[in-house]
Amino acid sequence: MSLPPVEVPQGAIRFNTDSQKLEFYAQDQWFEMVIDSAAPVAPRGLFMGGIQGSPTVYANAIDYVNISTTGNAVDFGDLTRGAFGASATASNTRALQGQAESSSGAYSAQVDYVTISSTGNAVAFGNLSAAKRSGGANGNQTRGLFSGGQPGSGPVANIDYFTISSTGNFTNFGNLSPTLAEGFASGINSPTRGIVAGGSSSKTSEYMTFASTGNAIDFGTALTGGGQGGNCGVSNPVRGIFGGISTPGNHSNVIEYITTATLGNFVDFGDLTVGRSSPAGMCSPTRGLFAGGGPLGSYNTIDYITIQTQGNAVDFGDLNRNNVLAGGGTSNAHGGL
Repeated sequence: MSLPPVEVPQGAIRFNTDSQKLEFYAQDQWFEMVIDSAAPVAPRGLFMGGIQGSPTVYANAIDYVNISTTGNAVDFGDLTRGAFGASATASNTRALQGQAESSSGAYSAQVDYVTISSTGNAVAFGNLSAAKRSGGANGNQTRGLFSGGQPGSGPVANIDYFTISSTGNFTNFGNLSPTLAEGFASGINSPTRGIVAGGSSSKTSEYMTFASTGNAIDFGTALTGGGQGGNCGVSNPVRGIFGGISTPGNHSNVIEYITTATLGNFVDFGDLTVGRSSPAGMCSPTRGLFAGGGPLGSYNTIDYITIQTQGNAVDFGDLNRNNVLAGGGTSNAHGGL
């Protein structure tokens, strides 16, 4: 007498002794389970380029820190050229730096890249739509966006995007509003949105949806603005934070935040350890770092905050270089990843 067939429940798991693989049962068949055994990515922050004072130098150096600890930055390598007003973004493997002015005073269209997990010098990635400096930078695991900036002859509204895993020149994404297309705007990220805020005379913020293309859309109003913000945004997947967006003649210590999934105005978060403009932002899901800042020749300080709480920044350590501002900051664990 034969036994009746046994019905396999949906979602059942078995070990296949022939293939030596785990399998699960769905839609009346067995599927092999794919298990990601990769080790977690250690959150590493990069500070790229900038301008140093006493004497004035357009720096090509790249510093790095381990965001989970505290301590001074360490030399990573060099960019292909000195870079003032640099902007940077990253996937969890590659960092892109662009929108910079070289020591000759020329604005550059070139984008450099490095592999974050290693150290070494940058390599040319491709070109932006225009030679410019000091625009906003955003990114997720797939796309890096560079927007706005100053070409010397007037503001640039273009938003360019790159596929970070490949190399090559820009693809057009859309435009910022004329208000934000002035330079010194800052960028933050969620996995779906890139948000740009501040700028030379603006408290405006706008957002883009990474998976699509199109013009930026109004998000809300920042607390400070109208001066030099630089690349001073940090974020986790939920909250975006800006620090060091300064009003004219005032190097601000204000830190402000938004919830990236909603629209609305910025809210006070706390204060930096000292008021300054154009620091560079680096972050993990739990920590945000603000490195360097102006006025020129003043600070190599790195501050940190805990993103999910509110409060004042705490000393983290120092950059590997003295008195530097307007460098590009990014990490392999920011809010877009």
